[in-house]
Formats: sequence, C-alpha cells, structure tokens
Amino acid sequence: MGGFCIFHKIAAPFDSRFMKKFVLKRDAPSESQPENYQIAYEELLNEQQYEAVMHQNGPSLVIAGAGSGKTRTLTYRVARLIEHGVPPQHILLLTFTRRAAREMMERATSLLDERCAKINGGTFHFYCNRLLHQYAEAIGYPQNFTLLDASDATDVIDILRNDTDIPKQGKRFPRKGTIYSIISTAANKQQSLHQVVDEQFSQFMHHIDSIEEIARRYRMYKQQNHVMDFDDLLVETCNLLRENRELRLKIASSNRYILVDEYQDTNALQAELIHLLSEGHNNVMAVGDDAQSIYAFRGADHRNILNFPNEFDNTRIIKLEENYRSTKNILNLANAVIRQAKEKFDKHLFTSREEGEFPGLVRAPDERDQSRFIAQMILNKREQEIDLGDIAVLFRNGRDSYDLELELNRKKIPFVKYGGQKFAEAAHIKDVLSHVKVIVNPSDTLSWNRILLLLEGIGPKSARDIVETLSQREEKFEFGGIKGLSEKAKTSLMGLGSLLMDLKQKDFTVSEAINHIVNYYKPICEKRFDDHPKRLKDLEAFVSLSQNFRSFDHMLEDLALDPIEASAMETEPGQKDENPLVLSTVHSAKGLQWQTVFLIQCLDGIIPSGFSLEDEDQIDEELRLLYVACTRACDELFITYPLLQQSARGDYFSNPSRFIQNIDDKLLEPWELVEESQQQLSESDQPKQLGN
Repeated sequence: MGGFCIFHKIAAPFDSRFMKKFVLKRDAPSESQPENYQIAYEELLNEQQYEAVMHQNGPSLVIAGAGSGKTRTLTYRVARLIEHGVPPQHILLLTFTRRAAREMMERATSLLDERCAKINGGTFHFYCNRLLHQYAEAIGYPQNFTLLDASDATDVIDILRNDTDIPKQGKRFPRKGTIYSIISTAANKQQSLHQVVDEQFSQFMHHIDSIEEIARRYRMYKQQNHVMDFDDLLVETCNLLRENRELRLKIASSNRYILVDEYQDTNALQAELIHLLSEGHNNVMAVGDDAQSIYAFRGADHRNILNFPNEFDNTRIIKLEENYRSTKNILNLANAVIRQAKEKFDKHLFTSREEGEFPGLVRAPDERDQSRFIAQMILNKREQEIDLGDIAVLFRNGRDSYDLELELNRKKIPFVKYGGQKFAEAAHIKDVLSHVKVIVNPSDTLSWNRILLLLEGIGPKSARDIVETLSQREEKFEFGGIKGLSEKAKTSLMGLGSLLMDLKQKDFTVSEAINHIVNYYKPICEKRFDDHPKRLKDLEAFVSLSQNFRSFDHMLEDLALDPIEASAMETEPGQKDENPLVLSTVHSAKGLQWQTVFLIQCLDGIIPSGFSLEDEDQIDEELRLLYVACTRACDELFITYPLLQQSARGDYFSNPSRFIQNIDDKLLEPWELVEESQQQLSESDQPKQLGN
C-alpha cells in the first residue's frame, strides 16, 4: 500500500537555498481492485460517496450536504482503509461528540471486524486531553491534572474577580460569565483579550486592564492548582506541538490518516491542530457542510472549510449532493434558502424520493393562535398514527416556545425540550464529584472549597483558612489541629476526613466509592434541597452509572468531555405507550431528523436575530440556521409566524423573516388560519385554512 517516511536530523540552523533536494513521487495507487475487498463498496455507495471512500493519499474535502450520508461515508472509509492494510492505530477520527465517534466505530466494526474499534476516535478535546496527560511534564503540569468544566471555571473567575482591586469608576463591571466568555473567545479565536473586548464587549473597554489582570490570575490559579479548562486542552496541545518539532513529527507519523467530521464547526485552534497533526503527509479528509455552520458564538469559523483547499495544496474536492432524508419539495425550498448566502460552495441537493407535500408558510393572527395551530396539527398527526417522537417543533431561542408549552400542557400532549442542564452540572452531582476531584488532585482548591462549605459550622472564611492550612501539609486529608473552629465544625470535618481517608486507602471499585460518597452526602442533600427526593434518584442513577468506569480519572474525564444530557431534575414521566414530542432550538437539532417539523416564530428580528443585522457574516450565519431547520424535515415542514406580537409597550405588527419573504409560492405554500365559526372560503382560490 502507499505510505510515507519522515527522515530528520536535529542540526544547527542552515540556509535551505543550498540544500540538495530529491522529489519523492506520490506512491502509485494500490493494485487492489474493489472486488478484492470484503465489502462491496461500489455496490453499497453512490458515485460520490464511493469516490470519497476510495480516496487514497493527500488532502481531500468532502462537502456533505444535509442528509447526504456523511456518517455512512466516514464509516465506510474507516473500514476501507483498514481493509487496505492501514493499521487501525494509525487512523485518527476527530468528531465534535464522542457519541458520534463511537457510532461510526461501531458501524465500521459491524461492516468489517473488531479492528475498526481500535482506531483513535473521539473529540478534539478528548484527543488533546489524552496527549497532554501523556506529555504533561513537557508543559509543566503533573499527570494527575484535572479539568474545570464551564461552571467550575466561572466560579474560579468569580473568586478572582472579587479579589481584584477594580477601580471605582461608577461603571458596570462584567459578570463572571462574561469574563469567562471573553477569555474563552480569545483562546478559541487566537485573538488578544483587548481585541475581543473591543469587537464584542466594547461597553467594558474601560475595564480592559482589570479584565487582563483577572485573566492573568486565572492562568496562575490553574497552574498552581494543576487544573485546566476545556480551552486549555486545545491551547496547550497547540503549544506543545508548535514548540517541539521532534514530538510533532512523531505524533504526525502515528496519525497517518486523519478524518475530521463537521469541519465547518472548527475554530482557529482546531484548524491549526489539524495542520500540526498532519505535518509530513497531509492525509487529511475534512468532511462537513459550509451551509450548516451555525456555531460562531462558540468560536467556530465557517471560513475554515471554505479556505481548506487554499490551506492544503492539491486538495481533492468531493461533493455529496444526493439527499436521502427529505422529499423533493422540501429540498427545493432548502436550496432556494441557501442560494441567498454570500459565501458558500455551490451545490444543489437532489433526491430520488417523491415530491411530497409542499412546505407550508403559516401566518397566524397572534402567538396564541400559532400555538393552537401547532397543537391541533400535532393531534391530527397522532390520529394518523404518527408517533409524537417523529414530530419536532424548532425555534431560534428557548424563550420562543413558552406560549406553545402552555398550550401543549393544556392539551395534555407530552413533550421533552432539548437544551436543558447537563447531568454533571446539577448541583448535587457536582457536590459528589468534588469529593472525587480532591482525591484525584488534592491541589484542587475549588473542589475543596465546595465540599467544605457543605459542612455544618463552616462558612466561606473558615473554608478558605482550612484550604490554606491543608496546602501546607503533606497529608491533605488529616484535619487535626486546625484552629479557630467550633465543635460542630470539628465534628463535621472528622466525618469528611474519615470518608476521604477510606476512599484513598481502601481498594474500592469506582462504583463502591461513589456509593460511599452518596451515603455520606444523602443527609446533606436532604437538608440543602427542598426537592431532594428527585435529586436522590439522580444520585442512585449515578451510583449505577459509575459501574461503567474503570477509574476515577476515567470517570472525571468522561463526564467533563462528554456530559450526560438530562437528570431527573428536568424530566417528567410522559405516557408510557409513546415517545414525547420534541421541542428544540435549531442549534440543538443539528444532525437530527423528524418526519414532521414545525419552525415557529420565523420573524424578522428572530431569524435573523436583531443583533445580526449590521454584520454581513452574521446575517449569513442566520440564513444557514434557517437552512438547517428546513433540512431536519423528512416528509412535512411548516414554517409559522404570528402577525401580531406583544411587548411591554403594547402590541405591534411583525414581519416574516426576510429570508422567506421573496420565496416563490410554488416552493413555500401560504396557509391562513380561520376560526371554525367563520364562513368557510372557497379552497379553490384561497390559501389553505384550518379550523378547530
């Protein structure tokens, strides 16, 4: 098979103009013919998918339109590379969720064999976390460093914010979440704090010196406490590879084929990482769709995918345009929407599916009638034996569905809303995990502070004094001799110390250890939370869940990098005989599909957001958001908007999104809602109508 070699010698600087050069010809294509493979790739894939799967060496960009079989293509490519003789440990598959990586590896394994499960697969953060633990000493960290999730990070910043001498200027200072967002944005976009504040938070520009001081203290805190936040995983990996050429070439040579899913969602750091990880061979296949780049608020830059052919010489561009999800009429609308984008790869989705119903544009008199329409249509679909779980209502912002939620409750229609709190972010789960973190990393002062404040008789000052005393002791779990504490506090501390010493010294499994912590924590939970019965159910589930982990390190890493979506705190039991209706923001719906989709509140000022109107790039992203919403529908699509909106200053007339105002009626069929008591208009020459 084709391959490559890297020869290098560490030497003094030299002038490359006087070096002799030998040009290595690209290896000839393999003599293996498709029929020699175990899998009949040519029969199982369409022409463009087959081209991508069979691509051998060099960079390639696969523009995968919505519903075009992107996951299928990546899965078959993994299997084909292994069939071709590439050792699985030399294949790196980078995704944006570990769930996606696991799904592709499982599918490839079912196609071929167990070798497919041995590739390096996971998120950018997961892969970087593993590299940094392996080479921790090279960046000045111990191997047992732990991770701060976003909530932990903002708590640290809040402490530093309160300890910083902020000049009294009579002007509002940014909150902890805003400061964290500024620091994170600067890291992911590879910009200075000054530039980020100037461009995105100009109202705080007069506080730039204080913000920079907090950021400096935040960096010091993380180093002193042997912790990193998610952004550090990318930043430190880039630094490690940039500054150590020998190590960079070693890691690049071990990743002989790199596959990157959802490349349109990469940020500046991730794009640089791909360059560093592929040095010497450039065997990178980037797969994505510029038309589905909707995460700029997280630092994603759609220009990474647009510029890929310029960044990697001799890139082979392959377009997947055959859609297997939606009807022809839905695709006609989606194509018309995305044609309005200023920057894009030209492509045209097509399908062999039937034309189907025209997408409907439903104008409701007001938001209340919009909700009534959707609830009644859902009940109609249910009567047609369409499962509620096959129907989704999408919206731009979480607040856009509040009125609809009331109507669904009135109609007793069970639903689940995507975008809630993550399991590991719930206070009671974080309390338990903080006990684990101090065992793994006794230098983690934030976790120490959290578990100490759970104890009776210990307040913020006492907790800080205890942490300071422990930092000077070799044995971190010995609380004897700490002065200035009440008897109640001393008793509480003795109980905590006994628990931590047991967990440290005894050979518990992870599940047994979590069970001990939960038993210790239950009475605390019952005193702290009025809704403790639900929280205790979560804790029972956590004990069961912990059986899946082989070590504390493994558990903390998994929960930080791939958080569980829901907890008992936010779910209510629905009917046992069917799945609930799905309510979701468009951002949370990306990658999913339903038989019937409603997109509500499609108003100018919402889609596109009123905050984006002065920025052409942001307008384009809002357009892509509408495109993503449309392409979630398989059979039926309804776009709705209320004619009359309410505000604190009174009612006002609204306008439908500018993105649909000029769409031809032949692509987006107008509907009108009329009350049952009104005289019915002729259907032959009037818009569609709906009664009660």
